[in-house]
Amino acid sequence: MPMHTLPLLAPAILIAAAIVLHLRRSIAPSRAAAIAEGTAGGALALALATAAVLLIRGAGDSVLLGLGNIGISARLDAVSATMLVLVSFIGWIVVRYARVYLDGEARQTHFTIWLLCTLAAVLLLVQSGNLVQFVLAWIATSLCLHKLLLFYPERVAAQRAARKKFITARTGDAALLIAAILLIAAYGTPRISAILEAARLGEGGTPAVLAAAFLALAAILKSAQFPTHGWLTEVMEAPTPVSALLHAGVVNAGGFLLIRFADVMLLSPLTLAGLVLIGGFTALFGGLVMLTQPTVKASLAWSTVAQMGFMILQCGLALFPLALLHIVAHSLYKAHAFLSSGGAVTLVASIRRPGPVAVPSLANVGRAFALAIAIYACVYLASGVLLGFGAKSPQAVALGAILIFGVAYLLAQGLADAAPRALTQRTALLSGIAAVSYVALQRLAEWATSGTLPLTPAPGDLEWALILLALLSFGLVALAQATLPLWSQHPAAQGLRIHLSNGLYINAVEDRLLRGWAWRGKTRATDTTGEGAKA
Repeated sequence: MPMHTLPLLAPAILIAAAIVLHLRRSIAPSRAAAIAEGTAGGALALALATAAVLLIRGAGDSVLLGLGNIGISARLDAVSATMLVLVSFIGWIVVRYARVYLDGEARQTHFTIWLLCTLAAVLLLVQSGNLVQFVLAWIATSLCLHKLLLFYPERVAAQRAARKKFITARTGDAALLIAAILLIAAYGTPRISAILEAARLGEGGTPAVLAAAFLALAAILKSAQFPTHGWLTEVMEAPTPVSALLHAGVVNAGGFLLIRFADVMLLSPLTLAGLVLIGGFTALFGGLVMLTQPTVKASLAWSTVAQMGFMILQCGLALFPLALLHIVAHSLYKAHAFLSSGGAVTLVASIRRPGPVAVPSLANVGRAFALAIAIYACVYLASGVLLGFGAKSPQAVALGAILIFGVAYLLAQGLADAAPRALTQRTALLSGIAAVSYVALQRLAEWATSGTLPLTPAPGDLEWALILLALLSFGLVALAQATLPLWSQHPAAQGLRIHLSNGLYINAVEDRLLRGWAWRGKTRATDTTGEGAKA
């Protein structure tokens, strides 16, 4: 199928451009940035063409460009096409932004070269048709990103964050390598499509179950799950384009790994249960710490920790189409948030404060939760009766309820006694839109990935216990958030806020374990012309 080789051209032209810029250092930095932007645009065009090939020709594998079972090949299906378009689009935007953002920097061309290499590695990863390519692209993505994280090598904080990221990444690489060896031993082939087909039939035995555990470990380390999240919250020393690319694309590789090998993951319910526990806790922990951060970029980093936790939770609940949808939505949102973070202070300062914020009472909060659940129930029933969508899995219903818990917070503001009528109407309308959007996007994701990703299995006793635990945990946190003005001034709450703002000191413990205390005696470089002046 020659047409299925088309996606390989996208990383190929990025690598070619990086090689040209490396060999021709005499090219002006502005000219090099323009070449990189044009190349990234070409990669995006190829990704869109690949999506068109998928619609016309259907899913399939390209020929293997190599010897034996070792080489480069592309797997074209709904998952890889989605990720190709997503990564190439965000990459093009980041390259365009960096062209202006780093204009005048002494090492701009150096940054441009490694940015192209990082994008090429990610594109090779998401379209990998064999395990050898997948592992090598996974490792290459991390190593190329390491060069970007140290763009300002004189910054002590950047050195510490990059070192912590390097150690965590190498541990994840080892876990993925072990998983790949186990998969090849279990199925006798490195072809990912053949492995997934056999796993869907329940084949693989103990080696496949062990491989699922190591895949989960690699995903946890890659996606900054508790307690290995410290590196993600400390990489703010890198230029903003790196933060946008990292938080919007690279860190999602953990979730992509679980989605790509979804059929294998279903062979180990215990591993999925572990993902639910770790992902759910990370989501709650990251969300609480995010609310206490004083800076825009730190708050966005902790938000990413929380979002990655929620994505891992979705994978643990076997809601793989929803996890893929989450990756797309989060990547687009977070890329925009980081690239626009420089104007956040000006934007906030320009907002006109109409008056004191309406504080909802406990009765208002109770009515908000009841109304939110009623809205969700009505939308759910209407989708089944009017549109013929049929029943949803209990896991998906529970996930929708967790979403509605967040919507209840908005409703509580609108139902407060002092809230203007316009606010009440607007929050009710937005709540309805959120419920409708969730149901519609879920069905769209399931339809688009049907035949590629497995259906969510019926929950057993363990799964039901985890679903109830997730509902209770997220419900209590949503309730605490909605009633925050009523108890936030309590001395105990003030003390908790201090501890949360420091991430419960997990980073300090991790620094000790990684001998990070060696940096304590060093003085952090003062930044007057670099990132701090621009972000």
